[in-house]
Amino acid sequence: MARRLPALPSPDPRPWLRGLPKAELHLHLEGSITAETLVELSERNDARPLTLGDARAVYRYHDFPSFLMSLKGVTERLHTAADYETITYAMLRDLAAQGVRHAEVYLSIGILYWQKRLDVDEVMAAAERGRVRGEQDFGVTLLWIIDAVRHFGLEEAGRVFRKAAELRQTMPSVVGIGIGGDELRGPAQDFRELYEDARAAGLHLTCHAGENTGPQSIWAAVNIGAERIGHALSAQLDPELVEVLALKQIPLELNVTSNLRTGVCRALAEHPARLYFEEGLMVTLNSDDPPFFGATLLEEYVMVQREFAFSLEQMREWAANSVEASFLPAERKLALLGEVERYGYEL
Repeated sequence: MARRLPALPSPDPRPWLRGLPKAELHLHLEGSITAETLVELSERNDARPLTLGDARAVYRYHDFPSFLMSLKGVTERLHTAADYETITYAMLRDLAAQGVRHAEVYLSIGILYWQKRLDVDEVMAAAERGRVRGEQDFGVTLLWIIDAVRHFGLEEAGRVFRKAAELRQTMPSVVGIGIGGDELRGPAQDFRELYEDARAAGLHLTCHAGENTGPQSIWAAVNIGAERIGHALSAQLDPELVEVLALKQIPLELNVTSNLRTGVCRALAEHPARLYFEEGLMVTLNSDDPPFFGATLLEEYVMVQREFAFSLEQMREWAANSVEASFLPAERKLALLGEVERYGYEL
């Protein structure tokens, strides 16, 4: 956790939190597409373009399985590789407006292979063009985490992981792998060998775990070597697991609003964000799929600060955690940590 600094003054929280330098570590590129961007893509690709009302209807769901289907409905609107340049650039623009300085974003090659519509190399080249333009125009750095869909099976995941290792050789912005999708149909322990191979290929290891399953899924993620764990909602049900996560300081990518909107957490009072923070876990705040959940990363910071009664000094600690838990090179990480620690104290 970040070292404690002197007490801050008491400014208006929202603009202060907007200016706070921070990193976004759990954001899906396909889940970052706003309804407005979906209309832009449709006007370019479809004989009968979506209206804004049509586009907004795609984002409606009522539980976790229907959310996955809603996300599928958005990804099916990505018709060309060039669309990935558009959505990457738009994502970085939106992140910059929230005070995000760095992002590590999941790109689902697993869905690309499953849909069999677009060439993966062309998609990655387009996304890279969007990344380069966005970094230049908005000053937000971006690293890619290649995502496999666990419930598509081991063979499909292996194909994704091998492609990630190949991309890593020529595309330094590809730094990690992960498995998303339905944990119930793709237990983390089944992917142990694939994770070992990915580590040997120089890739960082992430894993969605404990979102819609119990603590055993998080134990499995720890046991296969995950360096960061997405969601980890159900860790609160296992005090021993909480102790292990605190001891090992394995970063947790928390997604409070996401958990509420998908129904995996029934009420805000039941979310463990405050518990994990007080127990000394390495926790970070993230937005997951912001247009689906109605909350950007800035909104997440504002809501968590207000509803869990965190001081602004503690929110700066959340931001420092996000930088410290990133896969950035040490020099860049230390520079950003310095910005976070100085924020609010500049003369």
